[in-house]
Amino acid sequence: MNKLLLTTAALALSASFAMAETTRLGTEGAYPPYNFINDSGEVDGFERELGDELCKRAKLTCEWVTNDWDSIIPNLVSGNYDVIIAGMSITDERDEVIDFTQNYTQPDPSGYLAASADVDIKNGVIAAQTGTIQASFVASTGATLVEFATPEETIAAVRNGEADAVLADKAYLGPVADEDDGLVLLEQEELIGGGVGLGIRESDGELKATLDAAIQSMKDDGSLNAMIEKWEIGVKF
Repeated sequence: MNKLLLTTAALALSASFAMAETTRLGTEGAYPPYNFINDSGEVDGFERELGDELCKRAKLTCEWVTNDWDSIIPNLVSGNYDVIIAGMSITDERDEVIDFTQNYTQPDPSGYLAASADVDIKNGVIAAQTGTIQASFVASTGATLVEFATPEETIAAVRNGEADAVLADKAYLGPVADEDDGLVLLEQEELIGGGVGLGIRESDGELKATLDAAIQSMKDDGSLNAMIEKWEIGVKF
């Protein structure tokens, strides 16, 4: 009886160690080219390639988890995964809740996608995804902000006339404009945020240092710039 209990306890302890050795990467899977779900149902995009390479360099065993954007920070804090890698811009407000690694992209210009080039973006209705730097920016201007849970919904709001334009990363909006003759990417850009970094719990300083070193090594050998160029993310380092 005692041997059985000891064996069971040992197995449980081994399982907990195995689980702790796996670093879970949380992403949205709905914001190409940063992250999206491909036809095989797998996480794909710039951040999938980046995350896999960072884990390789850091000698981490990683697995991918998808999570809705509006709860992605609370679920990191509560332990549902260990890292956010989801096109998340580094901001002072977010940094009060979680920590960030160094940025792995430069600040990407935000652009406006509209149904026509003569839209009044200063006084119009502008759509943005909830909890983004673009939503905060619109809220600070004279425009009317309408927020949506997903990027697709912001585009739909422009198509159906619910919004005059959508403000989002140009890397996301550019391909949408190229594929839809009814939408146009405006010339005006907004440079907001401090670049994109990995989100880490404040208690995970060792993991942050490990991933920081991996990001720096990719900057140093040029592989990060090559990846940014491949996925047409924005300005290289």
